[in-house]
Amino acid sequence: VHANIPVYDMPALADVLADPVQRQQLMAEWAWVLGKSAGVIVLRQGQPDHDAIDRATGVFNDIIAAEEETSGAKADHFAATGSNSRIWNALEKQCLADPEGFAAYFGAVAIEAACEAWVGPAYQMTAQVNVVRPGGQAQVAHRDYHLGFQTAAVAARFPAHVHDLSQVMTLQGAIAHCDMPIESGPTKLLPFSQLFRPGYMAYRRPEFAAFFEENYVQMPLQKGDVLFFNPALFHGAGPNTSHDIHRMANLLQVSSAFGRAMENADRRGMCKALFPVIQRMVATSGLSKVRCDAAIAAAAEGYGFPTNLDTDPPIGGLAPDSMAQLFHRGLEQGMLPEAFGDALDAQAAMLARWKQARKARWINSPPLKAPARKT
Repeated sequence: VHANIPVYDMPALADVLADPVQRQQLMAEWAWVLGKSAGVIVLRQGQPDHDAIDRATGVFNDIIAAEEETSGAKADHFAATGSNSRIWNALEKQCLADPEGFAAYFGAVAIEAACEAWVGPAYQMTAQVNVVRPGGQAQVAHRDYHLGFQTAAVAARFPAHVHDLSQVMTLQGAIAHCDMPIESGPTKLLPFSQLFRPGYMAYRRPEFAAFFEENYVQMPLQKGDVLFFNPALFHGAGPNTSHDIHRMANLLQVSSAFGRAMENADRRGMCKALFPVIQRMVATSGLSKVRCDAAIAAAAEGYGFPTNLDTDPPIGGLAPDSMAQLFHRGLEQGMLPEAFGDALDAQAAMLARWKQARKARWINSPPLKAPARKT
């Protein structure tokens, strides 16, 4: 245990993970730590294949160079735009660019066990690479997705038990792609802070931010170490005060299988059919605002995620506009039904165009070669 953070030597625990009974016992311990104790664990050499990490680093650097040349610096949820190099949807981009390297990189049994320990089987992995250059500033203290990405006003609308639920719907992780001494700014953490139930509302308050800055701890990491923490833990990337360390981490966000509806519905088509009807009912039959809101809530997608953060980045907020927000804005602005339909189509087409362009780019690109093995 270092600074109240349990540290696990994963090469020494390889036999434990290989035995089904002992694996379940270790996963139960991790779940208890993440939920009821410190809220954070470090898996020393959770990804021991450094060749796979170096190969992934090369892929990520190529992606960063190509994207910064075409679109400039990426926005960040809790730091100033341009402070970091960022790859949104790094999981898919890495897999399409280098499937063989992806298999070696994510073929890490310790990572799989940690994910399953917190959110259970059939989880969905996503990842965003972050590189903080020397001189890069710290993030503000925060909690993470889901409720951590909402404004205070939106978060306040969710009942208390949903605040409790938010932290068990996802798991946050980070794979260290280089050695990260304290001066390079590894994540600042406040152990046990996930136990503070009002934290999704409180983290924005200046007195809580001040308490965090006075009491946080940092864990130096080595290449191949993996950090996992409860998304309700107060945390934030530290400042990189080093002169020559370009701190690269692959930030994992692991989602529960249960965060999805049972059926698919064509909500865009539903909204196109509903919009002129609600417009007419509001104008002619006095459909009240509360009834109007209820009807829209049943038909429109009310949540801005999942999204494509390359084309819909967090500029001016933490979450992109949802279909329901577009519906309400159309009513307020008196849009013609055709214009509203065009706006819905444009919202969907942005993602479709990006997917097509990305697919063409990877199909037409030669396969990446593995970097030479170091001697």
